[in-house]
Amino acid sequence: MSPDPERIPGGRSSADTSGNDPWMSRTVRPPFQPVARPRALVVGIVGGIGSGKSLVAAALGRCGARVISADELGHEALRQPEIRQKVVNHWGTHLLDDRGEIDRRRLGAIVFADPAELRGLETLVHPWIANRIEAEVEASRSDPSVRLLVLDAAIMLEAGWEYVCDKILFVDTPREERLRRLHAQRGWTAREVEAREAAQLPLTEKRARADHVITNSASSEELERQIDSLLTAWGLHPPVPPVPPPSRAEQGV
Repeated sequence: MSPDPERIPGGRSSADTSGNDPWMSRTVRPPFQPVARPRALVVGIVGGIGSGKSLVAAALGRCGARVISADELGHEALRQPEIRQKVVNHWGTHLLDDRGEIDRRRLGAIVFADPAELRGLETLVHPWIANRIEAEVEASRSDPSVRLLVLDAAIMLEAGWEYVCDKILFVDTPREERLRRLHAQRGWTAREVEAREAAQLPLTEKRARADHVITNSASSEELERQIDSLLTAWGLHPPVPPVPPPSRAEQGV
């Protein structure tokens, strides 16, 4: 039994001779389109050893950025039971400290003296670090509250991790200043620094591959001014009130 158009709201009856079919004149709306949120901008920080990459990353963190430290991930990688055991099996138990953890300075003295040994270590830890970086980037890009993600990784370009980044930032600091900082903070000699530098790309190449350059050889205020300029250039504004930068005395530099 067909429905009676007289009983259907808005239905057209046989008496309707206007030619206006209310069913045909109904407005057709396009499919619902969700509002797109801008994904987090991922910025990778590179530079010479002791240039202050972590200092710049921390300053961006005070402006609301989420920071990934590849150095911390490297520490964590060496604490993984499987990786730790492979390191001990290859290089010996003398690498372990009093707590049974791998002494990174002892390990560094071995691998930075022999490129083959360094490649062996990288084969063990780099895949684990890369997986963690990818997971952190994916989580941050899925979080609408994260507008800026910073990857602080000394060997980003050498390891090929720059593919997750939208921008590369090079931190430029004179060599004499870097050597002074490294001796004061880590007790490294110039020879130790040179051994580590030999395992990295030349600074000229790192700088050439960067999208932006920031100088870290003056005051904390000048560094903050440069960071503010970068945030403006990137179309970002600190989502939280910036924390006052530490003094040079507090930085130990």
